[in-house]
Amino acid sequence: MAKPGALRRGILKLLEIKDSEIRILTLEQCRDAADKGLHAGGAFSATIPLVALFYGGFIDPDIADPTRPGQDMFVLSKGHAVAALASIYADIGYFDRSLLRNSRSWSSILNGHPGPVLPGIQIATGPMGQGLSVAQGFALAGRNSPKFDSYTVTGDGELQEGTIWEAVMFAAQKHLDNLCVLVDQNNGQLDIASRMVFPMPCLEDVFTAFGWRVHSVDATQYDGVYAALEEFRYGPRNGQPTAIICHGQKGFGACSDFLNKHKVVIADGLMEQELAMQRLRREARLADFERYREKVDTDTRAELDALAQTMGRENPAVTARVPRRCKAIRYDPAALPKIDPKKEYASSDIVTAAMKVFARDTRVVSIDADLATTSGLEAGVAAVDQQRALNAGVAEANMMSMGEAFAALGHNTWVSTFCPFFNWQVLRRIAVGHQERLEAMEAPGGWLNEGHGLDLTFLATGPDFETRTNGATHMGNDDITMFDGVGHLKIVNVSCPRQLLAVMQWIMAGNRGLVYVRVMRTASAVLYGEDLTFEFGKSWELRGSPDDVAVIVTSGRAVHEALAAAEHCAAHGVPVGVIDMPSVDETALLRFAESGKLVVFAEQNNGFLWQNFARTLLRHRRAPGPTLALNTLTSDGKPQYIHSGLYEELLDAFQLAPAQIAAAVMKGVNA
Repeated sequence: MAKPGALRRGILKLLEIKDSEIRILTLEQCRDAADKGLHAGGAFSATIPLVALFYGGFIDPDIADPTRPGQDMFVLSKGHAVAALASIYADIGYFDRSLLRNSRSWSSILNGHPGPVLPGIQIATGPMGQGLSVAQGFALAGRNSPKFDSYTVTGDGELQEGTIWEAVMFAAQKHLDNLCVLVDQNNGQLDIASRMVFPMPCLEDVFTAFGWRVHSVDATQYDGVYAALEEFRYGPRNGQPTAIICHGQKGFGACSDFLNKHKVVIADGLMEQELAMQRLRREARLADFERYREKVDTDTRAELDALAQTMGRENPAVTARVPRRCKAIRYDPAALPKIDPKKEYASSDIVTAAMKVFARDTRVVSIDADLATTSGLEAGVAAVDQQRALNAGVAEANMMSMGEAFAALGHNTWVSTFCPFFNWQVLRRIAVGHQERLEAMEAPGGWLNEGHGLDLTFLATGPDFETRTNGATHMGNDDITMFDGVGHLKIVNVSCPRQLLAVMQWIMAGNRGLVYVRVMRTASAVLYGEDLTFEFGKSWELRGSPDDVAVIVTSGRAVHEALAAAEHCAAHGVPVGVIDMPSVDETALLRFAESGKLVVFAEQNNGFLWQNFARTLLRHRRAPGPTLALNTLTSDGKPQYIHSGLYEELLDAFQLAPAQIAAAVMKGVNA
């Protein structure tokens, strides 16, 4: 609620004092950093919005347990302002002030951008505009009980990223009036500190046009920022998200204009000068407040004194290791779909039927990107709770970051689109944040506990030759090799409806991390029995005998072609085994290399298993036996893209039809 005039004016003076203290902490952090560096421009221009938010009584975090459901959430989308945020987090007790020293070093958990290795930070961010999408995901979750608000600070430079506008459109359409975005419009970026690389439109007009409630404020003082936050927090809500356009300038609040740049390395002499000037400014603001408090009435003075004591005290670190999370999804196995081994099933049908069971646990959430009919997720989850079955439209980056938000809150989250449509830039940032969560869980003094990793599944549809006639941009033959380089990503290539159900059950057990599951689009035969239990890193022998002279290693739809090829070989008196390897099984790969048999990798992609076979042998210093790779690489081993064609045409074009595989195997055996 709005404060009476005299009290409000006193609060603004207290915020100015705190402003000086945070800037001093930020400068001292720079002085003690490994590289003596500071992203000064963005950290200083963001200080007024950040101080107003965290000390003005607007955000309601639980500093003792930053993972407790129902508390307000904050995302620093403009990660370059981490020094200012770290100063605030140390001041209010997320961690000890000693962590501000030696930042940016290998031994420090305070890095050049924020991430969950640092207590109280939920996700990893940088300058790429993805934090707004995550904050939007938090806001979506915050509409349900227990309800909460979501805040984020962005920069005007990152508003040049398209991801921002995916979130801006979606948030308005979803009426997220519990989402508040503070835009630090400091009119500068890395290459040009004094202006934007290209002229920006009037942000107030743009956000208004997208259906947002907009405040335009002078961010060189506290009055406007405070009033806008007060209106968001305590004013009536009308279904519109709030954007507060904070007009400032890069480096505002520094005494020396040397700091009006993107990043600076401050010499010792200048640092001492700047610190001395900031301390003088604080003393002047403190004296101004003392003069003011003598003039107000007794009741106002008492309230101001209480606030001054709260804002002024140095808080000890209170964030401890948070409670464990149980991530196992509760469901009735008997209610899962029954799979007839004599029938064929589309993956989407299995996903829909299974999700109708799994989604009875409120922690299951799905987000599609205009391909829900292909994944089957939305139909399954929406049959239980349509509020947890979201569709981001043609906005894959926004979809992925929203999924990360729900996963950070403890949900078992599934996001889905075609294999080539997942955004590598977003996927990499999510993986960085997941790794930092694991580090915070494993560290002796870490703040996270068991169960606080991300359970986020990327359901990738249309892999290998499955998209068929849609065109080269839709063909998923290269995603699997590209994403193999993303840290902590578990890749699974599904070959059968029963295997898909087993994979889903494995994921629902919880604590599986980031899982990239490729599922076939069209119906397929059933290859496994009801007793299948999926294990990551394990392969299955679908056909084999001691007499086999060769073994075909494959995954996905290609397993069906490999089985047909083995039948063809058997008809010609050549016994051949078939191994389904949905995820890389290094033990099996080493065993095959030492078997003396011809090992044939038949894959409808750029050789995912083949490349892992080569890496495994090199890492273990093993020499390969006779091997043969059949995949979509060119004849000289280079990646390529696949154009439209019927499935049978594509098999023939890449020599991956059963008869062609069989011919290659028999030729290799006789070589």
